[in-house]
Amino acid sequence: MAVILVTGGTGYIGSVLVRELLALGEMVRVVDTQWFESSFEPHERLEVIEADLRHCDTAGLLDGVSSIVHLAGLSNDPTADFAPDLNSQSNVLATRRLAQAAGERTELEGRKIRFLLASTCSVYYSPSIAGDVNVMQMTEELPVAPTANYSKTKRLAEIEVLQVAERYPLFSPTLLRQGTIFGLAPRMRFDLVVNVFVLHAWSKRRLTVHGSGEAWRPLLHIRDAVDAYLHLLWMPTEKVRSEIFNLVHKNYRVLELAHWIAEILEQHRGVEVIVKRDRSGEDNLRSYYVDGSKITKALGFRAERGVAQAVLEIWDALERGDFGEDPGNDLRYFNIRWLKAMMAKEMVA
Repeated sequence: MAVILVTGGTGYIGSVLVRELLALGEMVRVVDTQWFESSFEPHERLEVIEADLRHCDTAGLLDGVSSIVHLAGLSNDPTADFAPDLNSQSNVLATRRLAQAAGERTELEGRKIRFLLASTCSVYYSPSIAGDVNVMQMTEELPVAPTANYSKTKRLAEIEVLQVAERYPLFSPTLLRQGTIFGLAPRMRFDLVVNVFVLHAWSKRRLTVHGSGEAWRPLLHIRDAVDAYLHLLWMPTEKVRSEIFNLVHKNYRVLELAHWIAEILEQHRGVEVIVKRDRSGEDNLRSYYVDGSKITKALGFRAERGVAQAVLEIWDALERGDFGEDPGNDLRYFNIRWLKAMMAKEMVA
């Protein structure tokens, strides 16, 4: 039985995707650093390998592998800015090593290997469009020139993967530029805009929007992200090889999003949440409005889940105590806080 390799499989998206793959009867191999101490229950079709793609025997991970979902790497601006060398190694070097090993395996064994790369819509941000509330809709065909540490490395990773495809005809990559993810997951994160807004609504009954709140953000429910990966895993490779797809449900201005979350909670949970703007600091001008129609037109996939259901699910989980008594101060739910703590203990090389 062919194996699906999921790197970063115990992370936010991976913790949902791996469980879905197992439910579908697939054989799954997870490779993860286990920095965030997440895990799975033992399963006869699941193999979990604790390893760092920067240093491990990458080729040895590919035995029997037909498809790779590459989720591993640093996953936001704060972690990338805090540890730029680690960011470059994890997002670019490790991706290059894995893609090259997969390409070589296709040539050696004469078979296709599918490679799905988790990229980001933040590659569309550059200072030239910062603060433009009427920013143009960004499509996959437009040139990108990201300047932030995180988005630069994700774009470089895209380039590395596409270059491997040029050398190995049986290596079949697809690049998925995801909007900001939201929603419940076994390995929860509260450092993403929808999730943290719900946390603050629950703990403070107040949402604070820094600056004008006019910046645009493309959003994507975690279940839609997982469904997109599943959709692409069984799509004919000739339709998706070396293609780039934006994955977006809807674009929101940050201030609009805060008011919408407050309204959802008032209507459905009877909770009054105050929305305030804090103009005391610098305005966050990172703004990008992303068009997600290509994947619908080309492959028939549409990200359909909105914010409302996710907001209520996260709220109810907080009410049940699923994340402990004080999740706002629990380092496990915030990537940058956890990374700083680990580096202080010298647990991350």
